Amino acid sequence: MVAIRILLAGLLSCLLVGVVSTTAARPVAAVPLEPNVALARAIADRYIAEHDPRKLAWDWGESVLMTALTDLSQATGDASYRDFVKRWADFHTRLGPILDPPVYSSDSSAPAIPNIALFRDLGGARYRDVVDRTTSYLDHWAPRTADGGISHYPIVPPTLWADSLYMFGEVMIRVGELDGDAARLQQYSDQYRIFATHLQDPSGWFTHAYNWVLAQQDPNVFWGRGNGWVITSATDYLRVLAARGGSDPAVTASVVGLAHAIIASQDASGLWWTVVNRPGDTYLETSATALFATGLARAYRLGLLDDSARPVIERAVAGLRSKIVDDAQGRPVVTSTSGPTDPGPFSAYAGVQQQGDVTYGVGAVITALIEAAGL
Repeated sequence: MVAIRILLAGLLSCLLVGVVSTTAARPVAAVPLEPNVALARAIADRYIAEHDPRKLAWDWGESVLMTALTDLSQATGDASYRDFVKRWADFHTRLGPILDPPVYSSDSSAPAIPNIALFRDLGGARYRDVVDRTTSYLDHWAPRTADGGISHYPIVPPTLWADSLYMFGEVMIRVGELDGDAARLQQYSDQYRIFATHLQDPSGWFTHAYNWVLAQQDPNVFWGRGNGWVITSATDYLRVLAARGGSDPAVTASVVGLAHAIIASQDASGLWWTVVNRPGDTYLETSATALFATGLARAYRLGLLDDSARPVIERAVAGLRSKIVDDAQGRPVVTSTSGPTDPGPFSAYAGVQQQGDVTYGVGAVITALIEAAGL
């Protein structure tokens, strides 16, 4: 089943594009004329037209956007998306390694993710230096729990956040893919299993944080976007592992449990609530929906989910489309993304305001549209 799905995706890409993705065995349908990819391009084109990359921060939210743009460039063969990312990276690293933005947390690790793609495609010591400084932090300097989990922040006691499995996890995954480094992929697996031990509930959902002492977390509160970070990174890891002919039963079992919880909680609109197990008590949210669509599409392509997942993904894309509105010039704008969110009681999640044209929301939607293409 896995081989058939990947083969069909590859054949579709070749027929409609005439090229093969530059990432070996990457199960993404690179079909620029496919409606989802066409919408992803329109969203990206409008964002690029409206924003100067030199004015975008060197932070996790911008990194999600830049990673999506490098993936879109790879999927479509359009270098303009990668060039926007290059201008962003070149501006922030213009003063040289000593004065580059520091790496001191999971969130500050995230800019390395799009720099991996820049180094892959363009070479250049500056991009590799960003990556190497980040992996050095993760390997040698990041605070850890007693069982080795990398802390979200450099604080005592160390704290594990679901977000981190994307923010530093994608660095491990994509460096492992780029370098053919099995040890780096094993590092992600080790971190995932530690995080799952502390954060995953029997329901399949992940709690936002472990050992967070600055705010009380209510029990049985599961944050949508946090779980989206988990399934997005974990399925990317399983994708890379499958392309190498490998598997990871422990991570797979955890991901399947999370996927089933996600599928069971989808709203009739195709969207998910920002607190996923409290329907009607908060609001339907764009970035969590996009990350869930991405993770479910990858899991389906890998054969982890059966054909019943396809209508779930299709409804999710339809829900995302309902949150994309045209500006005065008829260009698509991503709306209804919840703002940055810290662990806390239920009221803290419910009180986070939604915004439009948010970097990580735009990036998550672009990625979801790419991954859902050609199913």
